[in-house]
Amino acid sequence: MRMIYKPQEYRIKDERMKPFIDESEIWEILDKAKATKDNVRKIIQKSLDKNRLSLQETAVLLKTEDPELIEEIKQGARELKEKVYGDRIVIFAPLYIGNKCVNNCTYCGFRASNTKQKRTTLNHDQIKGEVTALEDNGQKRLILVYGEHPLYDADFIADSVRTVYDVKSGNGEIRRVNINAAPLDIEGYKKVKAAGIGTYQIFQETYHREAYAKYHLSGKKKDFNWRLTGLDRAQEALIDDVGIGALFGLYDWKYEVLGLLRHVNHFEACYNVGPHTISFPRIKAASDSNIDPEFEVSDADFIRLVAILRLAVPYTGMILTARESKEIREEVIKLGVSQIDAGTNIQLGGYSEDNAKAQKLEQEQFEIGDPRSLAEVIDELLDKKYLPSFCTACYRKGRTGEHFMEFSVPGFIKRFCTQNAILTLAEYLEDYGSVGMKRKGYELIEEKIGELKDIQKIDDLLIRLEKVKNGERDLYY
Repeated sequence: MRMIYKPQEYRIKDERMKPFIDESEIWEILDKAKATKDNVRKIIQKSLDKNRLSLQETAVLLKTEDPELIEEIKQGARELKEKVYGDRIVIFAPLYIGNKCVNNCTYCGFRASNTKQKRTTLNHDQIKGEVTALEDNGQKRLILVYGEHPLYDADFIADSVRTVYDVKSGNGEIRRVNINAAPLDIEGYKKVKAAGIGTYQIFQETYHREAYAKYHLSGKKKDFNWRLTGLDRAQEALIDDVGIGALFGLYDWKYEVLGLLRHVNHFEACYNVGPHTISFPRIKAASDSNIDPEFEVSDADFIRLVAILRLAVPYTGMILTARESKEIREEVIKLGVSQIDAGTNIQLGGYSEDNAKAQKLEQEQFEIGDPRSLAEVIDELLDKKYLPSFCTACYRKGRTGEHFMEFSVPGFIKRFCTQNAILTLAEYLEDYGSVGMKRKGYELIEEKIGELKDIQKIDDLLIRLEKVKNGERDLYY
């Protein structure tokens, strides 16, 4: 049964930030969508011409059930990925800082009522130990993850970010720190921004209020609107790179896709820039969790929804996490994913432990599906001719938010970012790659350089590449 919410029925606590999700609007759009062959093909072509799709057009793709047309949707996503992003895959790792939490979210191992969870907060030295282990494996980009707890306020988050940036091990360093944490007030965001973060990421989990209330039983997270407008406050604090996401499996997946796109529209209308990234994790097993299987998303539907999201937002980064298995990740990456985590360990303190690969759900948020090491993931990406990238140039050059869109919307991502990806891959090969990996990696680099010759001058790139081979680091455009 559909439970409809009218925005005016909710008492708004912060008059500056208005809720923008109208459930009746989303369902009406889905109900009216007609998935004829002609209509579906015109919409796919519009996306391939690098145009954003409307909610109504996206709904047509969501309503498509013809297997032939579904395959055309997936093929369109593959072509769009190649047009916009090429074969570049940005790599990062999550680092969990603390799992204390005041919220009771029935799907989460961190929830306050879970007495099986071992509560841990990494101190300064423990953070340094984790970051050292990550750097020694070759990581350059992290996302720090925190439960929602008074201890993890803006000052704590900012201090932990500065600690991460201070750690240097050999040629290793973390060049960009993103954040996945609870919503803050504007002053809190300003403190975190001053620490030098990249993207601030908040997942709404579900855009359906009744479902949201069902899963979020108590704690500050119970307030749907405070969370929904969390990234508006980040924008007010001049954090112009934000990440959104939905946790698929809590409610109807087609509704959630349109909820995400409604969020994208909100940002574009209010701040003249969309979110930097969209994430689409699926519900996974967690310590003492309790999930209704009614809205479980099948592998086939998951693959399909990723393809539809890619077509809907051609220039928005899409993040695929290690929640998914190696096999699903290999399939979904083809459809438009631009970022993945690799060498992932979500146990508090897990990176610096000898038995880091053995999952312990009583110390983790959920079960991951792809526990491969960073080296294993990179080796396989190279085999499949993907270009692994640790690039952080845009953040340090100020190409964020609206400025990033100036580069990305005309289609410069593929051209501009490939050179930085080549340089960061060469760094990884020189500092951490095996003999076999270096051979494969440099063969791929030569292929990519050959492709670049046809569209731009590469003399400076070749000079910088030689400098990397001779020991210089952090050269970027």
